[in-house]
Amino acid sequence: MEFFINIAYFFAAIGFILGLKLMGNPTKAKLGNYLAASGMLIAIIATVALVFSNSPNIPNVIFLIAALTIGTVLGRVMAYKVEMTGMPQLVSLFNALGGAAAMIISVNEAVISFDTSLSLMESIALALGAILGGIAFTGSIIAYFKLANKFNIRFQNTAKIVARVLLLAIVSITVLVFSTNILGLSFLNYLLLISAVSLLYGIVFTIPIGGADMPVLVSFLNAITGVATAFSGIAFNSPIMLIGGILVGATGVYLTMQMCTAMNRSLGVVLAGKITNDEVPQGVNSEIEVQRISAVETASLLAFSKKIAIIPGYGMAVAQAQQACYELQKKLMEKGADLTYIIHPVAGRMPGHMNVLLAEANIDYKYIKDMVDVNDVMEQFDAAVIIGANDVVNPAAETEENSVIYGMPIIKAYQAKQVIMMKRGMAAGYSGAINPLFGRSNCKILFGDANESLNQIIDEIKKI
Repeated sequence: MEFFINIAYFFAAIGFILGLKLMGNPTKAKLGNYLAASGMLIAIIATVALVFSNSPNIPNVIFLIAALTIGTVLGRVMAYKVEMTGMPQLVSLFNALGGAAAMIISVNEAVISFDTSLSLMESIALALGAILGGIAFTGSIIAYFKLANKFNIRFQNTAKIVARVLLLAIVSITVLVFSTNILGLSFLNYLLLISAVSLLYGIVFTIPIGGADMPVLVSFLNAITGVATAFSGIAFNSPIMLIGGILVGATGVYLTMQMCTAMNRSLGVVLAGKITNDEVPQGVNSEIEVQRISAVETASLLAFSKKIAIIPGYGMAVAQAQQACYELQKKLMEKGADLTYIIHPVAGRMPGHMNVLLAEANIDYKYIKDMVDVNDVMEQFDAAVIIGANDVVNPAAETEENSVIYGMPIIKAYQAKQVIMMKRGMAAGYSGAINPLFGRSNCKILFGDANESLNQIIDEIKKI
């Protein structure tokens, strides 16, 4: 039986790896998702078979079936219920559950092994699984509320101080227990204590992180959960958990590095818990005198433009305007325009947010370019249409040293001949920074819901 279970785990691992590989190609990402999901299904079936073979008592079987049923139903309901604008929150919530699972597994193994001696390697694996799992759990919960704008950031400086104290406590207690154990704690009591401290640390670590750095935070917490799962796999003697944890942890770290590059922040700063500078008052965008433009005027401008850039942001997600973007693209291309979507790595509330939205509208990926591919030729664009993006096109990142986003690479939309900003109002972006682009002579603001504005533009273009 063990041989067949290991074979199943082998094929599950292949599904994970191939699925992850295919997800790197937008045209094959859907297939990759199916492969990864199939791998997970194989792993679950193999694990159920393992439970049946090792402990075929009725309570265990009932508990396992009930857990799988509840998880399946909740997962399906949430997948269909949550809109694309809520996807970052959903990712944070799922990440939190992964961290909690890793912590619970470590504590559970310590309880089971209470009367037996654990090897040093097993003890370290359990400790790290509990610590990292606890941090990922509460950190992701706070990230969930911040992404949903249900958490007002307060006491940032106090939280930073408490975070340093708790991190020092985690390290000190762990070193003392594993070296001399002068505290006189049993391993189970140590694990319970360190789990509680880690849960608190996850909260105070996440609180000070500002809105502009949320994509970095999401990918970093995802990496932590993956590493915690890998350690739980070691403690639980589960090869598939180990492989899955390594894949999630490695890809999370790589993505974190990419996000750090996009935000102009080093990985060392992220790991030190200093992902963002202190937020400072930046005023309000309403202080800037702006030029307004109507949907009719915008349609005329775009209809006679040959090279057009569309730069999506979180506002596009809120307005669910991706399908309208596709319809606009078709109309403009019918008139001979060369249209390009330009994506900033941290546009939206999580990595890849805009790419997912555009893919949902069946926009061909050949029209989508990364920021680095077009920044050097932005002056060639006759028009740049910015849909709900703010921070990722903010010139203050290049010119204002006091800005909270100073040093962050941006899409140089301001270099386009004409810039159309679609906004509901003059509110600042997620970072809270003023955007001087609004006041530039080549920039005009089209106020209103992005979806409605785009549909009005499409109707006007049809008349031209």
